[in-house]
Amino acid sequence: MSSSPAPFVPHQGGILDTGVDTTVKPKAADAGTSTTPQKSYDPTYDPLKASDPAEGQEYAPTYWIGTAGEPPPDDGPITHDIDVDVAIIGSGFTGLTCAIFLAQEHGIKATVLEANRVSWGCSTRNGGQAQCNAGRLKRSQWLQRYGLDTALKLHEEMCDAMETFKGLIRDIDCDPQPGGHLYIAHRSKVMPALEKEAKLLREVFNYDARIVDTDTVKREFVDDKEAMGAMHEPEGIGIHAGKLAFGYLKKARALGAKVHPSSPVLGWVTRNGVHYLRTPGGIVRARAVAVATGGYTLQGLHPKLKNRLLPILSNSIVTRPLSAAEIDACNFRTTQILTDTRILRHYYRLMPDNRVQLGSRSAITGADAPQQKYKNLLISNLHRKFPALTGIEIDYSWWGWVDVSHDMMPRIVQPNPKETIYYAIGYGGNGVMYSAQAGRRMAEQIAGKKVSALPIFNSELPFPNVMEKLESQAFAPFRRLGQSILYRWYYLKDEVL
Repeated sequence: MSSSPAPFVPHQGGILDTGVDTTVKPKAADAGTSTTPQKSYDPTYDPLKASDPAEGQEYAPTYWIGTAGEPPPDDGPITHDIDVDVAIIGSGFTGLTCAIFLAQEHGIKATVLEANRVSWGCSTRNGGQAQCNAGRLKRSQWLQRYGLDTALKLHEEMCDAMETFKGLIRDIDCDPQPGGHLYIAHRSKVMPALEKEAKLLREVFNYDARIVDTDTVKREFVDDKEAMGAMHEPEGIGIHAGKLAFGYLKKARALGAKVHPSSPVLGWVTRNGVHYLRTPGGIVRARAVAVATGGYTLQGLHPKLKNRLLPILSNSIVTRPLSAAEIDACNFRTTQILTDTRILRHYYRLMPDNRVQLGSRSAITGADAPQQKYKNLLISNLHRKFPALTGIEIDYSWWGWVDVSHDMMPRIVQPNPKETIYYAIGYGGNGVMYSAQAGRRMAEQIAGKKVSALPIFNSELPFPNVMEKLESQAFAPFRRLGQSILYRWYYLKDEVL
């Protein structure tokens, strides 16, 4: 990896190829409309098995979309061949924040390409929890993998990322619920590990994590019947994911970025340093391409991304608004973000409108995702934590794909210093906060700024060990078999052993 890429100089006019008029003509969207979906939402869509991206689909029926209001104006689909300085593939949190920082800090106006509606994927299907982390590893695991110096710098990066996120949402009405993160022990046997982690966070990372005993959790925070104590982290914010996505869209376009929904990349070739991205409406010729497709990254998008992720499903439910009596029965005295200590963890909280949102892992394949049993499992877990809510109406239920890397850590990287291709993916379910910083870091890389020596910036997403020997799409189904076996093992560790 190059730590000092060549400075990016915005294109100063003309065209990158010959013989094509690339004047951008006004569209209805410019007058203040959002692109109408061409197709209904497909609940079985599976990025590991799909040969082509979804195109022009309606949003998933999430609480975030149902309560965010009308989507803001966009720039409509690509309708003819155009030349751009930077094309960003994916209009979720990462893609939009990358466009924001390119314009705001580097004077580069990007063109964002989205296959469906703006922020159709991970960004409007998550749990809305902004935690001070990225990827699936704890600080103690950073120490084991990277050593003290790198672990401390990674922690510093996460704290800086939280400040980046707070700055971005300061003028976005996304219903923030600050207060930190309560990591609740679902069994007494996990408390020693939590105590050890909290001590490490305080003494090594100077991060004020504290242990809360069972009685205090239930009396001062929430009467989760499974709670056997908890670790409280000072940083953590709950947000409304739909309002945040729409706020990012408004901010990016106000800064001069173009955002084109219903414009999937169906083909990608690079000639003489120019990237030719084929969309249904025309070719986008770009001097640089940034990939921000998260859990919806297709195997065939680009060779540098093939087999680098294992997309996994996460389900969420949201109840009707709770009455005052129900809130008292559950003793909800906090609105901060909550997770439990299961490997197949639950994430949950009391929302600003007094609903309870709860999510966890789900089916293995897209084809299985709509089965009622996965929704029922979440409802059962809600009742187990909060018996007073048994039988409560569920107003929203949805699922979405999470971008899990094979080493459980994200990457924001330029894979080949000789190619103007960049990607920021692999958050493993911890992308609500860090996606803002990832967008900022990817913008810095595109603009030619010096790249940090941290491993998340200077190494590619790894293959799993077996894939180093069998790098073929045909092998992909076996990863799902392995995932199924792991889920069974995780269940035993979480609930039985």
